[in-house]
Amino acid sequence: MMTTMNGNNGNNGNKEKNSESLVAVGLSGGVDSAVSAYLLKQAGYRVIGLFMKNWDEKNGEGHCTAEQDFQDVVRVCEVLDIPYYSFEFVGEYFQQVFKPSLEVFLKGETPNPDVWCNKYIKFGLFYERALSLGVDYIATGHYCRRSEEGHLRKGLDPGKDQSYFLYTVKAEVLKRVLFPIGGMLKREVRQIAKEMGLVVHDKKDSTGICFIGERDFAEFLGQFIKGTPGPFKTSDGKVVGEHQGVYFYTLGQRKGLGLGGAGEPWFVVAKDIKSNSVFVERGDHPLLFSSGANIGELTFVEDGYIKQFPYECKCKVRYRQEDQECIFEHPSCVRFKKKQRAVTPGQSIVFYDGEVCIGGGVIETIIP
Repeated sequence: MMTTMNGNNGNNGNKEKNSESLVAVGLSGGVDSAVSAYLLKQAGYRVIGLFMKNWDEKNGEGHCTAEQDFQDVVRVCEVLDIPYYSFEFVGEYFQQVFKPSLEVFLKGETPNPDVWCNKYIKFGLFYERALSLGVDYIATGHYCRRSEEGHLRKGLDPGKDQSYFLYTVKAEVLKRVLFPIGGMLKREVRQIAKEMGLVVHDKKDSTGICFIGERDFAEFLGQFIKGTPGPFKTSDGKVVGEHQGVYFYTLGQRKGLGLGGAGEPWFVVAKDIKSNSVFVERGDHPLLFSSGANIGELTFVEDGYIKQFPYECKCKVRYRQEDQECIFEHPSCVRFKKKQRAVTPGQSIVFYDGEVCIGGGVIETIIP
């Protein structure tokens, strides 16, 4: 069983005496945060578990999914013999994450609420509330690492690295954050949970919108935004079907279009709110590709990391994408060395220098 923690294995490289350090672990009810708490306790830290309730809604069977997750947290803490507490940020989450997301959808763009959740909730409100309890550090189950120099680094597991979602978290905050599983593979995490008898060892990973979960997206969004049916058109104006509302589709989308016929699959290549039209083309159409992007809300994990522009580095325009070479021409414009597919306004573009996550911004417009 892998139970070691050290700076090279993805945590933080701190030299403090673990037995004197109190750590608050953000427990979500999933396997990653549960194993994080276990590893910290094994390493000698004094550990408490903290659960965040950020969304209040019942599922089709009338059960609040947050309550189910909290019960899993309770079971984990009982096995690990650590105290646990619950924080509620339902109102704050709605105002600072969900409501702004709706505003982005209404512009015809596609937001990235997970990034805002990390910025304002997990490493904002939750971070401050946890420190107010007198803890020395907080810890999360993110698959990322912090080096001894304080850099935010990718997680060791390439299929689970979550640094993409943490580019807005500043270095001074990260100094008091531990990432116990950042240097591990997902299968190792599940194996530890199984050997420890944790009820969440085979719990399905959460997907979908942060804290809201996996569900029919158009149906869920339709509770808050009224969609008007309109035409699916090709770029030359030919109508090929009817969509359910322009807000419910994103660039590059293939599934859920309801378009068939002989030939390659259909993909969304553009949207026009004024005419309520969604434009589609078959296969890897040239309209799907961009040579660059104009960006806004640029933020760096460490201020001053880039000394001057232009600056060559790598980037991701979507989660789990392989790093792509780019040239940071100036703080509001990036050019790709190879044209990128489905660069989507409203989404995040995140920059990397090797394994170090430099920072990122929000895609405002694409450059053909």
